[in-house]
Amino acid sequence: MRFLHHNQCLYNPFSKLSSFSSPFCLMGSFPLCKSTSLVFLSHLSSSSSSSSSYSQKYFLYRSISLLHGSFPVRPTSLVKPFAMKPNGFSSFTSHANVPRPPAFSENPRDKALSSTLLNILRKKLQDLGIDIEACVPGQFSGLLCPMCKGGDSKERSFALHISEDGGAAVWNCFRGKCGWKGHTLALAEDRSSYQDLGRVALKQDLGRVALKQNIRKITVESLQLEPLCDQVVAYFAERLISKETLLRNSVMQKTFGDQIAIAFTYYRGGALVSCKYRDVNKKFWQEANTEKIFYGIDDIEGASDIIIVEGEIDKLSMAEAGIHNCVSVPDGAPPSVSKKDVPSADQDKKYQFLWNCKNYLNKASRIILATDGDTPGQALAEEIARRVGRERCWRVKWPKKNEVDHFKDANEVLMYLGPEALKEVVDNAELYPISGLFNFKDYFHEIDAYYHKKFGFEFGVPTGWNSLNNLYNVVPGELTIVTGVPNSGKSEWIDALLCNLNASVGWKFALCSMENKVREHGRKLLEKHMKKPFFVGRYGGSVERMSVEELEQGKQWLDDTFFLLRSEKDSLPSISWVLDLAKAAVLRHGVSGLVIDPYNELDHQRLPNHLSTLLCFRRGSSTLILRMLIL
Repeated sequence: MRFLHHNQCLYNPFSKLSSFSSPFCLMGSFPLCKSTSLVFLSHLSSSSSSSSSYSQKYFLYRSISLLHGSFPVRPTSLVKPFAMKPNGFSSFTSHANVPRPPAFSENPRDKALSSTLLNILRKKLQDLGIDIEACVPGQFSGLLCPMCKGGDSKERSFALHISEDGGAAVWNCFRGKCGWKGHTLALAEDRSSYQDLGRVALKQDLGRVALKQNIRKITVESLQLEPLCDQVVAYFAERLISKETLLRNSVMQKTFGDQIAIAFTYYRGGALVSCKYRDVNKKFWQEANTEKIFYGIDDIEGASDIIIVEGEIDKLSMAEAGIHNCVSVPDGAPPSVSKKDVPSADQDKKYQFLWNCKNYLNKASRIILATDGDTPGQALAEEIARRVGRERCWRVKWPKKNEVDHFKDANEVLMYLGPEALKEVVDNAELYPISGLFNFKDYFHEIDAYYHKKFGFEFGVPTGWNSLNNLYNVVPGELTIVTGVPNSGKSEWIDALLCNLNASVGWKFALCSMENKVREHGRKLLEKHMKKPFFVGRYGGSVERMSVEELEQGKQWLDDTFFLLRSEKDSLPSISWVLDLAKAAVLRHGVSGLVIDPYNELDHQRLPNHLSTLLCFRRGSSTLILRMLIL
């Protein structure tokens, strides 16, 4: 007996069974084999008469459509048929005596029926947005999914199979975020996982999949638009926009009672799609139930560089400067950037015009955002960049009007600086910023300040000891760790350094000293500052003890220079506690440095998001930290 791999037998549920060499070729799970055998037997028992041909084929496809969920939509294996050779006998046993199933008749009536079925199926699939012109019946085709459009990568993940006679089709999108699947018969109702979409606008862009309202068809005559009168032409002339530019961009007018409104006509492919009006009070409104598109969309057909402005008058101003590859948004700018993620195309109502014009934008390699320079204009630029991709975007930088203000938009630049200046502004557009990606020129101001030593203390502050200054200086923002064996003078040296820094540059310090009593630490600092002993004793030698007046002066210096971080609880203070108080000391008292003495007396159970350059120290070691903070 010869066996076929199960995928080869069942992979194409619509293949003609007349090609099988024996009735034993169908393999699979018991329910599947049972149902498939019924279909197979229907062909074994069929007559060759053409009158029963269609009913037999319909039964075949109807049966398989009921089993659609059990069939793999695409092959899971490419293993070829194999032969078994049990007990030394060849598996290629002759099947000469086994009757073969009769083949389908290929008479003209069958061919005509097949063509009719395929035409009916083609129409049904076209209603679902599935184009089968390049598909071959009897084979699987990889297409662009009409539901998800293949995502940003345009992945051809949509698998479609059409039966050999064109009477049935089955499909599945293997893209993880889509998964649209279904099947249909030429003469039966289709089944789809997205029936609730109502098959609305699937031929259009993804952004209009859920658009169920009827779009109005409008004409110049139906809107009763009129050519521009001299009064309106004069209004535009004041803005340096010529009559030729108005005619080229089909600017018209409409009379509402005794008022005249400017009519900005939105054309696409030579057909009027929408119309936006503006009255003398700068009030805007649009024709209802018309499609949202860019103003001047035909001017960017096939353009590699596209300029997007905020208003129709800015679009006309660009035209006066000889820049025609420019469009305007239809609805102006939002007050601020949305904090939410970009919604899906069918939910993105405010920016539906972007999705409706996606095919035009996809062809552009550079999109220059020339929106207004105010906060709403910059918010509009960000919202557009979020949708079309910041990596393709550039932005204009409007020139200065005076020492404080900048020009607001393209029309202001045209009116005050002229068309050549406007063209230069567009030519000098900058790369749109991407978070985390910078050029060195973004830091040139900082490099210049560093070169001219405007930061202060670029090389650090001298310690007060000439022999040490060539090796070490105290730099704001850096971490200094002083470590050594116990009783080697670390604390005394740190206190002397603090006194030197205060004397030379006036820095103040926050002290977290767990091993010193306050009175003892105060004595040590006073002695270093006054350069006199606190008590009369052998350690002071022959130097006179500080007087009461000097003590009072020193106490005032202590209070102005040092601020103590002392734990009022029995538990060890944590590093978070120390840093929080140090921050408060910076804001309240303007301290420049933090001293922790010793560091190993702290509770080091820190939060996971707190990073430290000090990983661990042995218990009992004496460690001091000098952290310079700068406001």
